[in-house]
Amino acid sequence: MKRIKKVGIALCWLLLWEIASLIVHNKILLAGPIEAFRALVGMAGSADFGTSVLSSVFHIVSGIVLGGITGILLGSLSLKFKLLGEFLSPVVTALKSVPVASFVVLILIWIGSDSLSTVIVTLVVFPIIYLATVGGFTAADNELLEMAHVYRMPTAAKIRYIYIPALIPSYLGAFSVAVGMGFKSGVAAEVIGQPLLTMGNGLYRSKINLDTAEVFAWTFTIILASWVTEKMFSFLIYLCKMLFMPGASNDAGTNAEEA
Repeated sequence: MKRIKKVGIALCWLLLWEIASLIVHNKILLAGPIEAFRALVGMAGSADFGTSVLSSVFHIVSGIVLGGITGILLGSLSLKFKLLGEFLSPVVTALKSVPVASFVVLILIWIGSDSLSTVIVTLVVFPIIYLATVGGFTAADNELLEMAHVYRMPTAAKIRYIYIPALIPSYLGAFSVAVGMGFKSGVAAEVIGQPLLTMGNGLYRSKINLDTAEVFAWTFTIILASWVTEKMFSFLIYLCKMLFMPGASNDAGTNAEEA
């Protein structure tokens, strides 16, 4: 029933979009969903389309992975070594606040455009996962930690049975946000830096040609790539949840069946 409802809502928005395009009656200002779909089909038939999508997705996902690993490692170490946490605090604040365009210009000067999106996405994703790691460790059950201390539980066991179950709920939301922000910042970096055969480059060329339908087609491609990537990361975290929190996974499955 929920899927039917979502499909109905999506069709309503497509209908409103088509009506708006008919009212504007100018394909440069606002192309309709039919024109956008035709542009997407035309783009998909070109040799460069697949290469552009795969290139952008590879660089952006690489940035998400690098930012995630760095955030997890430094977030874990900053809780163990308080001085490191204090040292990293202004860096995390700066990465959260400084506009992506400023980083893009600096990275272009330093390393050029080839790995631009990977570096930018890493810088954007790092503070999200870093803060999620700190928050997850902080949320660990104090009573369980005291019991582990009393019974001299090994560090590996504490990580397995106390810290990881506390981190997983935090990572579910954090990686969802990180993937979305990663694709936004990565494609924006490509639009500015113009590395060849990327989604950002295709989007920019569509803008130069005043081809609004193609702009919508590229936008849809970016959204779809982001959605698929987000589902992949969610699935990996869900596997971890099943492995380290089997009871919670069973409860979630029971609640889903009841719903």
